[in-house]
Amino acid sequence: MIGRLRGTLASSFSEQLLMDVNGVGYLVAVTPSTLAELPPIGEEIVLHTHTHVREDQLSLYGFLEAGDRNTFQILLGASGVGPKLALAILATLDDVRLREAVNAQDTAALEMVPGVGKRTAQKLILELRPKLDLPTGEIPGDATDHSEVRDALESLGFAPHEVREVMIDLTEGDTETMLKDALQRLGQT
Repeated sequence: MIGRLRGTLASSFSEQLLMDVNGVGYLVAVTPSTLAELPPIGEEIVLHTHTHVREDQLSLYGFLEAGDRNTFQILLGASGVGPKLALAILATLDDVRLREAVNAQDTAALEMVPGVGKRTAQKLILELRPKLDLPTGEIPGDATDHSEVRDALESLGFAPHEVREVMIDLTEGDTETMLKDALQRLGQT
């Protein structure tokens, strides 16, 4: 199994990058946030990877942080979650927000992931709760603030895909601050 790659960034695409490691090009699937944090082409990068082996395919999934890879692997352990859905979950909710949503049993946060409905979100929360290392106390940046902002935007008539996009990059803060930030972003589009 390939667990870590160090090499030169050769190119990047919408959901993948090509890494040159001693003359061998590795095609690695990544989240949009990982792509945004990459150095310029030709620079050295280190990716923590998960090798996914199927009967007809060998795929690499890469993360800048080992914790994100570990969360990805935990997601793969949930029934019905394959690598594409696990990557979509981490693309929509970063590691911290995912843990907040699971801890607060916030199904609406998981429903923001394309392809995840209410029943799937409930099932994910039940399966992930014991697997994620969740604190017993409250998590900073309470997930209820995120759900309140999401509910407010939906009640104002914004489409689910618009709400999903703005919630991904939302600045942390109290409900009022996050709502103002979201409305400003939605007003710019």
